[in-house]
Amino acid sequence: MAKILMVVSAADSLTMKDGSEHPTGYWAEELVASHRELRNAGHTVDIATPGGVKPTVDQVSLDPGAAGSEEKANDFREYIAGIDDELSAPLKLADVSAADYAAVVIPGGHGPMADLFEDADLGRILIETDQAGKFIAPFCHGPAALLSAVDADGKFRFEGRQVTVFTNEEELGGGTGENTPWLVETALREKGAVVEVGPNWSSYVVRDGNLISGQNPQSSEDVAKEVIGALTE
Repeated sequence: MAKILMVVSAADSLTMKDGSEHPTGYWAEELVASHRELRNAGHTVDIATPGGVKPTVDQVSLDPGAAGSEEKANDFREYIAGIDDELSAPLKLADVSAADYAAVVIPGGHGPMADLFEDADLGRILIETDQAGKFIAPFCHGPAALLSAVDADGKFRFEGRQVTVFTNEEELGGGTGENTPWLVETALREKGAVVEVGPNWSSYVVRDGNLISGQNPQSSEDVAKEVIGALTE
């Protein structure tokens, strides 16, 4: 079985367009669904954050309305509590060697828009992982992290690559709306990524070689399943 690195944002707020601070973190469903699926398949999952800071769950994602039901919200809470030891002592991205892992998985929430998108240590890990042909799997707002992968010459590592991401339409209609400081879909397109989108709020996964991405929270489990399948190839 493989070792998988799960990179999680350490941010607990996002500065909005109007300068206000919006509480955020990782989205519960995304971390839980992917972590559980990968672990149940027998893989080892190491969690890493910038600075080794314990990640913060976005409290909105634990609301029954956002989670889908009270039952799901309780399930997310219980799973997060069950892996609290791992979440409380994550690896520091600066200490991570990409060579140790077969895949890098990056769940979202708005947190990656506050830190991962410009984290130089993550950029190094992503470039080295891609150079080795190993799997990179961000989803929802997780693809914001791809923006960190810029080489010494300023070239975006994923220019020309096919990817999906939480769409502008989803953000403006059901995310943080018009006050969103920047749109990940737009930023990826401007950097040269080929962004593909599916129906809003439905699972949609895009694979371009070793790059596997998902559009939204509904894609979390399917991204993990695609990674599991890819690791058996």
